[in-house]
Amino acid sequence: MSHEIYLDNSATTKPYDEVVQYIVEVSRSYYGNPSSLHTKGIEAENLIKKARLQTANVLRADPKEIYFTSGGTESNNLAVLGYLRANPRAGKHIITSEIEHPSVLEVFKHLASEGFRVDYIPVDTRGTIRLEALRNAVDSETALMSFMLANNEVGAIQPVSEIVKIRKELCPSAVIHIDAVQAFGKIPIYPAGMNIELLSMSSHKIHGPKGIGALYVKKGVRIKPILFGGGQETALRSGTENVPGICGFGLAAETTASAMEDNLTKVSGLKEFFIGKIKENFEDAVINSSDEALPYIINVSFPNLKSEVLLHHLEQKGIFVSTGSACSSHKSSQSHVLKAMGVSAKYIDGAIRFSLSAQNTPEELDTTINSLKEIIPVISIKHRGKV
Repeated sequence: MSHEIYLDNSATTKPYDEVVQYIVEVSRSYYGNPSSLHTKGIEAENLIKKARLQTANVLRADPKEIYFTSGGTESNNLAVLGYLRANPRAGKHIITSEIEHPSVLEVFKHLASEGFRVDYIPVDTRGTIRLEALRNAVDSETALMSFMLANNEVGAIQPVSEIVKIRKELCPSAVIHIDAVQAFGKIPIYPAGMNIELLSMSSHKIHGPKGIGALYVKKGVRIKPILFGGGQETALRSGTENVPGICGFGLAAETTASAMEDNLTKVSGLKEFFIGKIKENFEDAVINSSDEALPYIINVSFPNLKSEVLLHHLEQKGIFVSTGSACSSHKSSQSHVLKAMGVSAKYIDGAIRFSLSAQNTPEELDTTINSLKEIIPVISIKHRGKV
């Protein structure tokens, strides 16, 4: 492949060169255990403090409200399980949506087996939760609500301010957890101003290393650990700290946030350009991502073909895309997100997620369109006389 075109940034992003270099430097020179009392340990501990401040600054939060984890999945688990275990009297009713990430849905499924009453809020055709359904679900027993800020398959952005209003009106004691894994670093997120208590982040979605994430916990909110051991992260997340990963995350967060506005403008232009080309060249294609969705994610259905077949044909041309969430790509079931949005089966079967970063170019998207024009007539089921 002479040139790769990487359009799977919602699955993971390519780390910044400066982040890779920093990780190498930290690994080579600052290898002490942060819990050690000698100089090497103190050096490592100070680097963690720096990264915690960098991450907190992006959220306009207090560094004491940031806890490092192994990634978005652990952050989501820690937020939901940790809060409910620490506050057993808060209630036995919890709420989420039908289009959440498996790291939330599976936790809620587990909690239902433990006796919690669970409501899954439906979404409209854009992937936005139905606020009236949420209003009908919230009651005096609601302990926690968990919603994804930006959906990982279609980019739908949830109306957090409206969710907060409903909470305030119907059950002010309920805690709100926001899964911001796809949104962090891409749009402004200030949990204190948003009046939310818990927020999950992941490094490898913002050009940082894999295996590291963070959870924002508002001051005064009690949560219990789900891992036990040496009491690291103020006894909330035991285990020797991943110092190189934490440092890489901090630098990636700072770097991404510093260019957030410019990146958003650029990617919005790329989305508009790409969707225009799709509509111009593929009249049967359906855009599953709304105009209001996070511009970094464009979900498109091409009828009469299998998305996995299209994915591999694009791969042969050095173009990397996804059929949906990378965390469930090895499962044969159809996208639960598109199903919840009411997309018909034939369009779900042909759905491709093109996820962008500010590193992509219009020329790359043009090449992708030309490749699609070559591939689709060849692999179309209708073309092959199978329907």
